[in-house]
Amino acid sequence: MKRVVILWAVAALLNGCASRNAEKYEPTWKSLAKHEAEPEWLKDAKLGIYFHWGPYSVPAYGNEWYPRWMHFENRNEYKHHLATYGKPSEFGYHDFVPLFTGEHFDAAEWAELFRKAGAKFAGPVAEHHDGFSMWDSEITPWNAADKGPKQDILGNLFAELEKRDMKTIATFHHARNLQRYSDKPAEKGFQDSHYPWIEGQPPTSDDPELRLLYGNVPEEEWNETIWLGKLKEVIDHYQPDIIWFDSWLDRIPETYRQRFAAYYLNQAEKWNKDVAIIRKQNDLPLTFSINDHEKSREPKALKELWMTDDTISTGSWCYTQDLKIKPLSMVIHAVVDTVAKNGVVLLNISPKADGTIPQDQRDVLLGLGAWLNKNGEAIYSTRPWINAAEGPTAEPEGGFAARKKFMALKYTEKDIRYTASKDGKTVYAIIMGIPKAGSEVLFKTFAAEKIAVKRVSTLNGSAVDWSMTDNGLSVKAVATDDTAATVYKVEL
Repeated sequence: MKRVVILWAVAALLNGCASRNAEKYEPTWKSLAKHEAEPEWLKDAKLGIYFHWGPYSVPAYGNEWYPRWMHFENRNEYKHHLATYGKPSEFGYHDFVPLFTGEHFDAAEWAELFRKAGAKFAGPVAEHHDGFSMWDSEITPWNAADKGPKQDILGNLFAELEKRDMKTIATFHHARNLQRYSDKPAEKGFQDSHYPWIEGQPPTSDDPELRLLYGNVPEEEWNETIWLGKLKEVIDHYQPDIIWFDSWLDRIPETYRQRFAAYYLNQAEKWNKDVAIIRKQNDLPLTFSINDHEKSREPKALKELWMTDDTISTGSWCYTQDLKIKPLSMVIHAVVDTVAKNGVVLLNISPKADGTIPQDQRDVLLGLGAWLNKNGEAIYSTRPWINAAEGPTAEPEGGFAARKKFMALKYTEKDIRYTASKDGKTVYAIIMGIPKAGSEVLFKTFAAEKIAVKRVSTLNGSAVDWSMTDNGLSVKAVATDDTAATVYKVEL
């Protein structure tokens, strides 16, 4: 009898251990839906910074798709490449890697700049379509620790960000890297592969090392070892708080996407971290992921959290010799409009190949940080109000397809965006311009919604003259040193 009791106790103990060790998420959409897609910290964070930086930064021509377009004779990138470096068959994309030196990269200095810019999370493009990994990888020799900068860019930056209590993001664009085409790919325009199959060009090489860069690998092997393997490598070694995906994730078989998500979320459970998965289009279910808009925003506030990834320039995501940087006001307005509509901004910058961040980009980052340092109470840890926006300027629908319309938006002091404190007792009215001191500013929503107001002030605590009228909350504008947007705090 004693022996039976002992065996029963051992079995119960083992079952208990097995139960405790059982992973929470299975690789099914139903199981993954148990994950809370929106971490509270991300709802509070509002702003992150990332950067397109890689061997494509060396030619500094066209944009970050140079590795693809340099192979097409009808493209300006090909003509530039031919005149500057020679034929692509003789000087391939892989020959840019030794020139991607990054000698001025300073993880601590970059992390501090991002902190001063007001970002609460940051990280690199971990890998773009080109197949070059920005971390110390054992899967591919084409990584920043072994070639080019010969530094673990992602790892070193993550360490510095974490010292500053900032969260980390790793973005993955490598779903497009696999060469996907038939024996006559030209007939299909190479649409599903970043590198074209043109005989005699490096992407067609059977060299084992070059094949890893150019995605010239059997599909099943590539899906398992490269696409999923690289994700697991970054997850295991660096524990990112956010994993973000670019387009073409739908080219990855569903089973692999499910396996990735289950692996990441189960690892996060072990780390005791609230993590987020962010995607574009419909590449993952929104039951456990967050939607991202490229270079665009939502026209109205959403109940669910969303993100926009946008770049500090008016064109390319990576550094180019003719890169034009947006004015500070445009960047501030995009942040304000996004936050009012329950969004988060992921702002891209474009370092040079040598690891320097150009001064014009630094100036905008520091200007944004200065504005947020003064007005951050109206941004960080806020939530959408009953009305996100009023005024004549409205954001278009259509997402990325409408990106040129977003670039053309011009806000004025007649455009208002609202945010609210978590407890709903305070509303922040953000004017997308600077009204003349002493002029009347009318916040119409307060009358339309019959909102009772107790006090109006500036964020430094100074009282502001106000009155409630049939047309709205009337405020007498005060003088300010803001240049892009000014905030009034309305206590209810």
